[in-house]
Amino acid sequence: MPYEPPTHTVERSLRATTGAKIIAGVDEVGRGAWAGPVTVCAAVTGLRRPPEGLTDSKLLTVKRRTELAAELEKWVTSYALGHASPEEIDKLGMTAAQRLAAVRALEALPERPDAVILDGKHDYVGAPWQVRTVIKGDQSCVSVAAASVIAKVQRDKIMAELGVDHADFGFAANAGYPSPVHKAALEDRGPTPYHRLSWAYLDALPQWRHLKKVRSWADGSVPKIEGQLGFEF
Repeated sequence: MPYEPPTHTVERSLRATTGAKIIAGVDEVGRGAWAGPVTVCAAVTGLRRPPEGLTDSKLLTVKRRTELAAELEKWVTSYALGHASPEEIDKLGMTAAQRLAAVRALEALPERPDAVILDGKHDYVGAPWQVRTVIKGDQSCVSVAAASVIAKVQRDKIMAELGVDHADFGFAANAGYPSPVHKAALEDRGPTPYHRLSWAYLDALPQWRHLKKVRSWADGSVPKIEGQLGFEF
């Protein structure tokens, strides 16, 4: 399906309205997975013409995404990755874990960005960063699209490595998301050390339900966190 290539429109707007010179595009991957980290990439691209075919990583084939990530890692002005572990996700909740990963990525850049373009409509990064949220920014903004591709390829590599000792779970193919192979292995073998144990999928696994971790919240309530869903097995 044809798609419009991303542009520097938002980057130019931020430069004109805020005086920002260094602008980082930020995107995450792994929010809805049952295993593995949530990974955030921060990419600084300037206003140069991007490699051909750049778009949201989800619109690319595995082969093209991998090729493009290799090009982008050389083409971008700079990029950095930040991760929040399954243990941190269980302890903090997804929104706070995403922020932790994003701040780690932003602080790892060689130069601190003056502004951040964040994919989506919710600012999970917050102060003191100057943030512009853009719905479908991974399709429309060059810097966010670059971050999207790099983040996806790098996290897929991590999951493939984690899956070496847990071949039945198929992490190299499903990246920790709930594929049929992943579900079947969970039911048979239970969660690996890389699974998020506060998530509702464990409610559907009576033999492993005792492993579920429950976070305690100050006001006694449990916030609804998008992505932490159970599935029928």
